[in-house]
Amino acid sequence: MSLKRSRLEIYLDVLKAIQKGTSKPTRIMYRTNLSWKPLMMILNSLVDQDLIVRNEKSGHVVYKIAEKGKSVLEYFSMAMEAIEIR
Repeated sequence: MSLKRSRLEIYLDVLKAIQKGTSKPTRIMYRTNLSWKPLMMILNSLVDQDLIVRNEKSGHVVYKIAEKGKSVLEYFSMAMEAIEIR
């Protein structure tokens, strides 16, 4: 049985993908198993919250995780370890 991911889990998955070096939107989409429109809404939301940075490189859009985004990932990693969700 497959469980749906919560909105928080999806946002964290996107942050993790970007932190691991996936910077192009299409690659992020494939890595996080999202469709294009929801991904773009999430990326825009993360940019608005200063968790990621949007750059244009040679005419292509790339994303990079910001320090605030790294802090959020670290915080939630510690929280997940503390409550031992399985």
